[in-house]
Amino acid sequence: MKIFSELETLAAFSSASGPGVTRIVFSQPDMEARTWFKLLCLGAGLEVREDAVGNTFATWRGSEPHLARVGTGSHIDAIPHSGKYDGTVGVLGGLEAIRTLQASGFRPRRSIELLLFTSEEPTRFGIGCLGSRLLAGALDTAAADRFEDTEGKPLSKIREQAGFSGTLDSVKLPAGYYHGFLELHIEQGPLLERDGIQLGIVTNIAAPSSFRLTIEGEGGHAGAVLMPQRRDAFLAAAEIALAVESAARATGAIDTVATSGVCEVFPGVINGIPSRVKLEFDIRDTDPQRRDTVVQALEAACDRMRQKRGTAIQIHTLNSDAPATCDFALIDVLKRAAENEGCSHSSMVSRAYHDSLFMSRIAPVSMLFIPCKAGVSHRPDEYASPQDIANGVRVLSDALSQLSQ
Repeated sequence: MKIFSELETLAAFSSASGPGVTRIVFSQPDMEARTWFKLLCLGAGLEVREDAVGNTFATWRGSEPHLARVGTGSHIDAIPHSGKYDGTVGVLGGLEAIRTLQASGFRPRRSIELLLFTSEEPTRFGIGCLGSRLLAGALDTAAADRFEDTEGKPLSKIREQAGFSGTLDSVKLPAGYYHGFLELHIEQGPLLERDGIQLGIVTNIAAPSSFRLTIEGEGGHAGAVLMPQRRDAFLAAAEIALAVESAARATGAIDTVATSGVCEVFPGVINGIPSRVKLEFDIRDTDPQRRDTVVQALEAACDRMRQKRGTAIQIHTLNSDAPATCDFALIDVLKRAAENEGCSHSSMVSRAYHDSLFMSRIAPVSMLFIPCKAGVSHRPDEYASPQDIANGVRVLSDALSQLSQ
């Protein structure tokens, strides 16, 4: 399969020397990788188009092109110092699945379309799944064009400089555009490897509520301000973080998780009392009501810290997305495909969220997971074996053939 060498080539499009891959959306390595990918698609005889935010569609025309299409794909942007398989297996695996069908002499009735999503990672603009949100009409387009990167440049200017013109309103797909959408992906968890199962068929996709807190206390000299007079912003932040962790554990559900992944302390010196802290939370679950109990615990902890520590706390909601339930018919298609290819499989939940979460708002979706070593992802040592990748490609190919007929 060509995919093995192509994964290595794609990994070389990186703005940082190894270990790991750094490929931020619309950076030079990202744009070079997109050009390379489009050439691969054209070489496979696919028709290529791009929309105003850079989502890239590579289409194998079916005999009845007026019918709703069958879609597959993922993303190629990569957070700093990450691995070479997250997202990329779904993009290059989708291309390999199409080439496999072409080589077999198969002719689709419905067009099969490979989709490269723009900016699945939140690295540059602070929000994940930018391209798929816009495709699904799940994002205010005027607000999205004002999103700024870490240098304060708006999305509107950045995408135009990258060659993607037109209004973001034009990105949204029409109703019924896809008959079904499948995303091949590494598990990003240890369950398949642990249980010796070759494939995971996703039934539900968890989704996060994300928040940014600004906590204002009062700074001062570490030796001169006595403990009873302190309004330490960091200690308030610490208590809030522990309260959120406790609330997540208290649900009793393995699918409830909460992470306080950003904590910026000002002034950040050993002999100065912290006067201001920026704290960010990611709270996610497959059950929105259960997730909301943790969000309520966050709000209650903020109220307590206002009183207990005399801090001023502002909460800004970054996003709050609904979890997705995968389509039963597509799940059955993937099960049949796995059995046709002689691969063991099990139903599972995706605790990471993906572009398929937003595609589920406009099309039936499911996901196909392959094992990754020790469940590691978003690290340089992220790894999926050639055999597991090949299994995923074969089953995806079978499923696409079923759906396109």
